[in-house]
Amino acid sequence: MHQAPVALITGSSRGIGRAIARELAADQYAVCINYLNNQEAAESLAAEITAEGGTATICGADVGSAADRDKLISHAYDTYGRLDVLVNNAGITSQGRMDLLELSDESWDRVFATNLKGPFFLAQQVATRMIPQIEESTIPRATIINISSISSYATSSNRADYCIAKSAIQMMTWLLADRLAPEGIWVYEVCPGIIESDMTAPVREKYDRLIADGLTPIRRWGTGEDVARAVRNLVSGEFPFTTGERINVDGGFHIRRL
Repeated sequence: MHQAPVALITGSSRGIGRAIARELAADQYAVCINYLNNQEAAESLAAEITAEGGTATICGADVGSAADRDKLISHAYDTYGRLDVLVNNAGITSQGRMDLLELSDESWDRVFATNLKGPFFLAQQVATRMIPQIEESTIPRATIINISSISSYATSSNRADYCIAKSAIQMMTWLLADRLAPEGIWVYEVCPGIIESDMTAPVREKYDRLIADGLTPIRRWGTGEDVARAVRNLVSGEFPFTTGERINVDGGFHIRRL
């Protein structure tokens, strides 16, 4: 069994997930990097972490697939023998960004499988493995972090499936936090705002203008590193009397202003 704590971060070959993997690796976590299609990016990240003295492994898996979830969890435990942290980060946006009156079954099913069903069942499966290891004092505690979005409460009528799936993450977090607190597992939701990534690249010009005009009190784009720092602090154990919390990493977007 690996001596250092271990973190599995889904969708971590790029964007926010990549920043989280780097941050936790720098904080002495061994990391399991999950990717769907871009194996080269995952290998590059693992090489960077290893070159900096960290420990990393990669695993290609679609979190929307039950078989792939089994494969991913097995890979993490076969490699390290433990998991202390699960970060449910993998997510996709609406397929084609269609008006909600034109939204297809196919887009709905794909978005919900990746953004909600996958995170729930990964948390379920990982928790059942974490509990006996905590009872045996193999690991001291455990943390599950669910990455949601300001789209959980800010509407985009051309991304209805994405917004609805993300809004359900808060209830999922509360349910998991309630059930798992007696087991020594802390659960949090991290809610990023407008973050620089390949997902937001197509709307860069639009949000440059909105941010400059005061869309967020902190007038800049967020970065993956901003989100990663929040995750690092939550898994640190420095908040022992909190669970089920939503941490907004959004430049203050959530503040209602007149």
